[in-house]
Amino acid sequence: MRKSKRLRGHTRRAKGCAGERSQHALGLGPEEVVTSYHLRFFRATQLVTALMEARDECSLLRLKAQLAKLDLLVLDELGYVPTSKVGAELLFDVISTAYECTSLIVTSHLPFESWTEVLGSERLTEATLDRVTHPCQFIETRGESYRSKMPRPGVD
Repeated sequence: MRKSKRLRGHTRRAKGCAGERSQHALGLGPEEVVTSYHLRFFRATQLVTALMEARDECSLLRLKAQLAKLDLLVLDELGYVPTSKVGAELLFDVISTAYECTSLIVTSHLPFESWTEVLGSERLTEATLDRVTHPCQFIETRGESYRSKMPRPGVD
């Protein structure tokens, strides 16, 4: 069994304007990398797709074991794209496992009451929120997206 500096029990949820949440989550990640924590960053849809592909290829247990070994899992942009029932259940399983042994950062533009639109079921949403919010540190950002401040190519 490997020894690691676990960040167990620490969940952060960043809420705010598009672009700022991701910057905040990424800003938290490099410190963990420098201090030898094991970190993975996924867009929520990217992780759901990877989980579904792993399930179809009979490698889901291997992927879940890799995720369970992380010190910090960053889930970005939860809420932009609704997930299928199976995808939401797989995502819940990862979040539930992370609740037990891994720190988690979740970024979302949605208030909690709208998460049912993404996860599809009130029961699953309540169970997910129970794990994401206990114990949790909320970080809310305000302001414009950094993308809106950048010049657009081909636009004068």
